Order: sequence, then structure tokens, then C-alpha cells
Amino acid sequence: MKTVKIIVNGQTFTANFEENATASELLSQMPMTLPMLNLYSRELTYRFKQALPANEAHTSGYTVGDIAYWKPRHSFVIFYKQTGEVISDLQQIGHINTSHLAQFQSLGNVEMRFEKEDFSS
Repeated sequence: MKTVKIIVNGQTFTANFEENATASELLSQMPMTLPMLNLYSRELTYRFKQALPANEAHTSGYTVGDIAYWKPRHSFVIFYKQTGEVISDLQQIGHINTSHLAQFQSLGNVEMRFEKEDFSS
């Protein structure tokens, strides 16, 4: 697992990224600031212009705090509210280290910064 700092509106969260091709590609692009869209009252999303590798994508549910990639729209997603939906072509990337993400719902569209942490530990 790799640790990533996520900064939004002056608040910092940490997330653990898994070891897969999608996570590796995102880590290689950090630090980066992305304009995240607040969609479906459940997620913050950024749509990349180019597809990311996602060899392990499958149909699955999610938990609050999951970070994933949805292949059909090249979407980088942070889930902040559970709706019970099962989503096809979803690649797990990681998970935010808190379950207190309800405040994301009131953010609207927002810029988020993603930075790699020290990987030596």
C-alpha cells in the first residue's frame, strides 16, 4: 500500500492506495490538483481525457471512503455516501482513512490536491 495525502478546502485526509496498474499510473502523476465534480449525491469524480490501465476492473459495490476508477468514462472516483449500488467496470484504487466524509456532500464541485507521502515506511 502507498499513502497519499488528499487536501480539500484546507482539510487534509490520508488514503492508502493499492498496488495495481491504475494506482501506479495515478501515483506517477502526483502531485496533482483535480477539479472534482460532485455527482449523484454519493461521489466526487474527475474524468481523465485518456484511459488509465485497469486490468482488474469488475462489477462490485463500494464502501464509504473507497477510491476507484470507472473504466467507461475514465472516471477517478471518491465515494462519500453509500447508496447500495453495484457498479460495473469498477477498478479499486484505494481507501480514505476515515469514515467521516459526509461533509463532501455539501462541497459541490471542488478542487482536490493529491500528493504522495513518504513510501519508505
